[in-house]
Amino acid sequence: MARTAVRQRTARTDQRHPLVATAMVLPLAIALSIVIGGVDAVMTQASSVAGMLGR
Repeated sequence: MARTAVRQRTARTDQRHPLVATAMVLPLAIALSIVIGGVDAVMTQASSVAGMLGR
């Protein structure tokens, strides 16, 4: 009979550091924003706000 390894959980919860989570999500977010034109929309909004502020 084959023995299988049993993973024992410690008292510490398995959570990722926020920077690791950001690094994982950032490439997908950038790709999606380029594909759906999100960069253009952000630039348009930023220029509108800057115009309203008189800059």
